[in-house]
Amino acid sequence: MRTDDSPSIDSSSIVPAPAKAFRGTARNPSVDPARWPDVAASPRASRARTAVAAAVVRRALERLPLRVRFADGTELGRGGPLMEVREPRAFHARIGRHGLIGFGESYMAREWDAPDLVSVLTVLAAHAADLVPAPLQRLRGLWALRRPAAQRNSPDGSRENISHHYDLSNDLFALFLDETLSYSSGVFRALPAEWNLLADAQRRKIDRLLDLADVREGTRVLEIGTGWGELALRAAARGAHVTSLTLSQEQRDLARDRIAAAGLADRVSVELCDYREARGTYDAVVSVEMIEAVGAEFWPVYFRTLDARLAPGGRIALQAITMPHDRMLASGSTYTWIQKYIFPGGLLPSVEAVAEVVHEHTGLTVARRDGYGAHYAETLRLWRERFTERADEVDALGFDETFRRMWTFYLAYSEAGFRSGYLDVQQYLFTKEASDR
Repeated sequence: MRTDDSPSIDSSSIVPAPAKAFRGTARNPSVDPARWPDVAASPRASRARTAVAAAVVRRALERLPLRVRFADGTELGRGGPLMEVREPRAFHARIGRHGLIGFGESYMAREWDAPDLVSVLTVLAAHAADLVPAPLQRLRGLWALRRPAAQRNSPDGSRENISHHYDLSNDLFALFLDETLSYSSGVFRALPAEWNLLADAQRRKIDRLLDLADVREGTRVLEIGTGWGELALRAAARGAHVTSLTLSQEQRDLARDRIAAAGLADRVSVELCDYREARGTYDAVVSVEMIEAVGAEFWPVYFRTLDARLAPGGRIALQAITMPHDRMLASGSTYTWIQKYIFPGGLLPSVEAVAEVVHEHTGLTVARRDGYGAHYAETLRLWRERFTERADEVDALGFDETFRRMWTFYLAYSEAGFRSGYLDVQQYLFTKEASDR
């Protein structure tokens, strides 16, 4: 955790020497300092700060069902999946300075590793609420990094945030996604899943959403968040007329190509457009894992937009990743590793937060909600395994070793969230009463 603004902690018993600045150097020469400055070198941290972090980390790890082995042979934990800390001082310095961001950067720098990364992260996710001592939890606002103002999801900020992730490379995503290019949870017939069943699971997920929204011949559909076009394709194949909005130029271009190749360009319009700029009314609105990029500040605007665009008597089908309400409240303004490296501006809502915003800001009714967290864990496992298998092809696209390690951590971190039950994914049906006229 970051301790430069932390509450006072007596560390005299664990820091006998005077505090001196510690600046690490690059631990792995393959890390490009120009591209990965915060990974290439450990952050500047006092010896006291590093020692306090080490004490807090030790207290947390020794109570967990893990086996944590340090470079000097010391082991902590109650037994379980192995976590190997190769560079303890740098590991603790990063956590002391930047908390969980430092934990992720330390993995990227190869200062720690695990033969079964998902299992280690699953244990940590399952104990996320009590890893940090209660006194420090209550003073989180003093030590936790705050989200940069530049990541605010204003119309301009949203374009930058979305582009950071989704405009990386269509070819990169195609390497680990299935043929539908669906980048959200599938719904399988049975678990555990296999790769050859993923495309059908994605189509099943989409068809279920379209059924919830009652999409059929002649239905006017607004899709917020195009992805690479699979939902729009399947809606149009039912005879619907689809307007799909995205902020990713890479996604828009490929989605248009796929739609044209399917002969459905007369039924689907894919527009580079913020959801706040949408106009007109529709019989159905569908949005798949888009709310995660909206930000709590704009959740009321998002749901008011859905309400305004939906015709009376219409239906909304929404797929959303959710987290526990108490953790959302505790960490909602904190800057995270995921926000720094993967999804700038991203924030997961809770089921309670969705219900509250919908109730207070719209005339919509939550008619149905179904959770599929175990299905997302399997979806992520299949993506992660595919990404790992095709590492050479990722490298050929120009993504370096540090990027590959970062992406592996992201996929494993996300999978662990669902396996532990810390995260869930919901399919919602919202309805709007028909007009009396």
